[in-house]
Amino acid sequence: MATTTQTRAAPSQMQVSHDSAYIPRGSLTTKLQFYKAPADGSKPFNYVESPPEGQPQRNFGDIDFSVTIHDIRGQESSFNLDTNAFGTLTTSPSAEKSFTDDASIKKNYYPEVESLLLKHVPSAKRILLFDHTIRRAKGSRNPVTRVHIDQTQESATARVHYHLPDEAEELLKGRVRIVNVWRPLNGPVQATPLAFADSTTVKDEDLIGIEHRYPDRTGETAAVQHQDEKWHYWSGMENNERLLLECYDSEKGGRVPHTAFVDPRSPEGGKERESIEVRALIFG
Repeated sequence: MATTTQTRAAPSQMQVSHDSAYIPRGSLTTKLQFYKAPADGSKPFNYVESPPEGQPQRNFGDIDFSVTIHDIRGQESSFNLDTNAFGTLTTSPSAEKSFTDDASIKKNYYPEVESLLLKHVPSAKRILLFDHTIRRAKGSRNPVTRVHIDQTQESATARVHYHLPDEAEELLKGRVRIVNVWRPLNGPVQATPLAFADSTTVKDEDLIGIEHRYPDRTGETAAVQHQDEKWHYWSGMENNERLLLECYDSEKGGRVPHTAFVDPRSPEGGKERESIEVRALIFG
């Protein structure tokens, strides 16, 4: 669903506004960080927490490419999960206000997310919310400025076994999706917005599995080699707006690369972006 927002006239693309209330809107060209393979040809990995002694945090690098990022504001209805692997929703204010306590978030916000997904994701019959991440510029989890996908086929299948071991084999016979529900906590977003690529423009051969090493297990995410992806963002997202990012779809194959990015138009004295993403297994 679309929203109508009053905006100030935009300064030229690379000009920094001195109006701290300015909200950058419209398409822009800027640099995103893509995958650069390990120099020794080894399998890429990263450690979620501190690495073992003598090991790097990760063994692969980044390479910057300039891309054009298109603003979908006003064109929200042109995109959907089944085709593009992303979609947008506008909803009522949340019962959760502070987003500082995990137990409170699970009690107040999780039911809202579950209800939203059951109502708006086509054919969804069952939802399992398995974790969430809060990102703050000055917190322990900063916005990630590297193009990635949170899941791969291997890790999505493992997720089902991990969270629902007694039902996994039967559930995996049907459609399984993993969708992130992303929203700002201090909207409208003025800095480090989220960019996402249309899944139909992303080639499988450009997705590189990365070992995601936890202390007790190893998962897998995907890094992305830059080719001809078409990039988008949703300018000035408000607290009542939700961005749905599909990381895995066993039936239609959707998977959406995404990343935070530095918007050169962000105003001096503006707010640093704060956000929460909730990750959901969707069955049906």
